Formats: sequence, C-alpha cells, structure tokens
Amino acid sequence: MKKFISAIALSALAFSSAYAAAIPGLYNTGAGAPGSVDQNYALVVAAGDTNSDRAYISQDSQVRGEWLANDATSKWITPTNFASASLDPTTAGEYIYSLAFNLTAEQAAGASFQARYAGDNEVSVYLNGRLISGASSFGSWTDFGANSGFLAGGNGLQFIVTNFAQAAGNPTGLRVEFLNSFVPGAVPEPETYAMMLGGLALLGVVARRKQRA
Repeated sequence: MKKFISAIALSALAFSSAYAAAIPGLYNTGAGAPGSVDQNYALVVAAGDTNSDRAYISQDSQVRGEWLANDATSKWITPTNFASASLDPTTAGEYIYSLAFNLTAEQAAGASFQARYAGDNEVSVYLNGRLISGASSFGSWTDFGANSGFLAGGNGLQFIVTNFAQAAGNPTGLRVEFLNSFVPGAVPEPETYAMMLGGLALLGVVARRKQRA
C-alpha cells in the first residue's frame, strides 16, 4: 500500500510539473556567434571610456585568464568587440545591460527563477527597478533569483556593471546563466486528465493483485 501511495504522489508531481513552463525571454549571455552582437541584451554606457551601444559576444581567444572560461552554456558579453580591451583608465565606467521579457497577469503572479552571474568588476542586479543582488567577482559565480516583483506586461532585468578605474589592463564584461525558471503553464486538456486517472487506476489494480498474492 505504501508503494501504491508513493506511486500516486510521484504521478501527481510529474503531472503538475508537466504543466509548468519556463519564463519566456530569459536568455543566457552569449546566445549567438562569438564576435557578433548579443541580440538579447541591450547596452547603455552611463559612464565609461567608450560610447558603445552594443553588447558583443566575446571570443574564446579574447577571454582573460582571470575570467571564467566561455562554454556552450553561456559566454561573456562586453561593450567592445575585443573583450580584453582596457577601458576606464581614470574614471570608473558604468555599463547597463538590460534583458526585457513579457508575462501575462497569471504568469507574473506565479513566476520565479534561479540564476547566476559574474562580472568585471562589480555587478548590481535589478528586477523592475528593485535591487535583488550585488557582488564583485569575475573568477567565480554569484547566485541570484526572484520569486516576486514580476509585472503583468513588460518586465526588465538590469545588470549594472561598474568597472573600477585603472590605468592599464582594465577590461569589463558580464556573464549570466539562468539555471531554472517557472511560470504557471497551460490548463491540461480533458483527455490528459483521463489518461492520468487511467494510469492511477492501473496502479491500483497492480497494488491489489500484489496484496492478494
């Protein structure tokens, strides 16, 4: 009987999980060809040694040894098409990378995500204007996430990267990976309910046969 109850619980969990969806529009940095512009992230240079308005996807040969290495999951994005370019020699730079996504009212009420980032030098993360994380590291990941603060309609994540002033050898960049995300999914069709109930009934038959044996 315990095994039967466990089977029902697992089936119900799988059933509910099947109707949860990922948040649409959350993209890891570097979704594109190395050396090209990352079309998912908008860039505004609030202060800095460049007037770039594009976030470039770094190439492996350009990533500095101190930075986390690029991989197939994500890559660094930078304000110049050469990731190792030295910037901001006398005044700190401020580079604002933005990711926009849309949610329905139902999705916004139940949305959540977990992610991680690295940045050179310091990163502050905002969800719809609310600070949700702040750290300084380009050699290791910093975890962050949210389960509230989402809006019906347009939403925005902002990653404000501060590049400390340094006369030489002073690149800047951002790396973001979304580990998981959730919004309520579509309501199952009646046929799907019937399939689930049929499967549970079959489990009940099997359990009764084992008890009689």
